[in-house]
Amino acid sequence: MRILRNLDDVSESLRRGAVAIGNFDGVHVGHAQIAGRLVQRARRLGGAAVVFTFDPHPVRVLRPHKAPPPLTWTDRKAALLAERGVDAVIAYPTDEALLRLDARDFFDEMIRRRLDARAIVEGANFLFGRGRQGNVELLRGLCREAGIQLEVVEPVTIDGEVVSSSRVRALIAAGDVDPARRLLTRPYRLCGTVIHGAGRGARLGYPTANLAGIGTLVPGEGIYAGRAWADGRAWPAAISVGPNPTFDEGGLKVEAYLIGYDGDLYDRPLDVEFLSRLRAVERFPSVDALLAQMDQDVARARAMADEHAAEDDPANSLFSIPQGRARSGG
Repeated sequence: MRILRNLDDVSESLRRGAVAIGNFDGVHVGHAQIAGRLVQRARRLGGAAVVFTFDPHPVRVLRPHKAPPPLTWTDRKAALLAERGVDAVIAYPTDEALLRLDARDFFDEMIRRRLDARAIVEGANFLFGRGRQGNVELLRGLCREAGIQLEVVEPVTIDGEVVSSSRVRALIAAGDVDPARRLLTRPYRLCGTVIHGAGRGARLGYPTANLAGIGTLVPGEGIYAGRAWADGRAWPAAISVGPNPTFDEGGLKVEAYLIGYDGDLYDRPLDVEFLSRLRAVERFPSVDALLAQMDQDVARARAMADEHAAEDDPANSLFSIPQGRARSGG
């Protein structure tokens, strides 16, 4: 997989292939359908499968106060698309010059001149150009004039409702990571940098990695089962999002206890994946009551993470992880 941020870097091997244009935020199953068709079309043409996306999302430039938080960062988006067979992602820098291009100019400049595409694959609701003036029907006419193949992919529906980034975003914001997981190609993940916290978790025997600098949507408050990536592998994790009312601490915090991990995570980036919401954040009458609940949370998080790892790859079972509490984090 190649990630390009400048069309001057597009090699001949990436030209004259198949292109899909869009934000692909979250890379949900609808996006996966488009990516799959894109790869099939590219292979038939003997060319590359290229996704042309935008960084940042145009709304963040045009109306930053109304821009929703993204579901994925560029490298994660590219990795998810690579799993579908995509050869390259162009994360084009969104600027005023790009936003001024009308639909035909965008098509002529980006698709014909810079990429020399022989095929385009898009969703039925695709819009492009200044003011989103171009639609699939206009694109169909432009492709016909240019002799470019066009394939329009119908939306994917689950439970009678179209799968979309906004639908995924609403579920994640509400803490409903379980139903959101059905709409995504992979469980929801965020990335942050581990910072020093109050150190209370370590004193209780459950040291947590406190995350800051998260650039994507944070799930709603709750205690979650998940996984975290450290030292080149996945660790089962119990994750807390929200305040700590038992100790009268307010504010939104994201903390992950990596089950079985023994190491120093401070000042390092950490990917955290959300598998299931275990319960709400609550105030406990005593530290002992809190610890008893944490024991249950960790046991459930371990079981869910191991079950998910076995689904991914039965040879990658997490049962080998030590049962003791880790000594990392704050």
